[in-house]
Amino acid sequence: MKFKTPVPLKKITDQINAVFIGPENHLVLGISELNVAENGDLIFVDHPKYFEKALHSKANTIIINARIEAPEGKAIITSDRPFEDYNQLCKSYFPKTPLNANINQHIHPTARIGNNVSLGSNIKIGSDSQILPGAVISNNVHIGANVIIGPNTVIGHDAFYYNSSNSKHTLMHTMGGVIIHDHVEIGANSTVDAGVSSQTIIGVGTKIDNLVQIGHDTTIGKHCIIAASSAIAGCVIIKNHVTIWGQVGCTSKVTIQDNVVVLAQSGVSKDLEAGKTYFGTPCIEAKQKFRELAALRNLPKYS
Repeated sequence: MKFKTPVPLKKITDQINAVFIGPENHLVLGISELNVAENGDLIFVDHPKYFEKALHSKANTIIINARIEAPEGKAIITSDRPFEDYNQLCKSYFPKTPLNANINQHIHPTARIGNNVSLGSNIKIGSDSQILPGAVISNNVHIGANVIIGPNTVIGHDAFYYNSSNSKHTLMHTMGGVIIHDHVEIGANSTVDAGVSSQTIIGVGTKIDNLVQIGHDTTIGKHCIIAASSAIAGCVIIKNHVTIWGQVGCTSKVTIQDNVVVLAQSGVSKDLEAGKTYFGTPCIEAKQKFRELAALRNLPKYS
């Protein structure tokens, strides 16, 4: 997430009482995470495994628990607790506002909002969209035109994203949001989590059934179908015209290419190639899986 105006390095380190390496007037443009950092962002890293990746990322400011020389054009903030300091900055610059605070809400006159709908701040709802009773549209959610959000569905809930250390799990402050493009339908009792520091995106014309979970920072393309009780983890990329049938589970950070079909009750654990049909857990091409199942049924003949 970008700051409204750039923030000097000295001001940031004063807030967390940290030591920095770099010029005091070095400017920070926003706060992000290692995998999605953009030019000018601040990130944190607290494990040597990721030090080099962080130092060579697009981020220009890194909170790190090591004494490291700052690469050219970057600033280093040394800290014994990088995550805690990072989370403190996130909460300070991007605080949560309560639902129904009526702050920065842009709802088109033709949009229809049902009874007992809760609305957050910094939201947009486009023309002829319908938000059905009991739904929650949290902060930083932009909904296009002709969208239907089913009853009791939650758009923009906190990301399920924890820092695990010292035998405990600490929730990372969610700063991001959700973008739902035109002509999307989302059924009842589904959840689309907000991005941690960027956006969860649902593409034009995609239809999502009841009781579906879409994790943080996932991007779903155009004209996809996702059937009931499916669960898509965070940071997944689903391309265009993908069909995911009921009770499919998908692990994080995989890519499903165009025109893929994933049959019901399958488990997606790796990238899937375009134009193929998959089945099983972990899923493989359906024809191969069906041959395997047929062979298993015939095993008693050879016992």
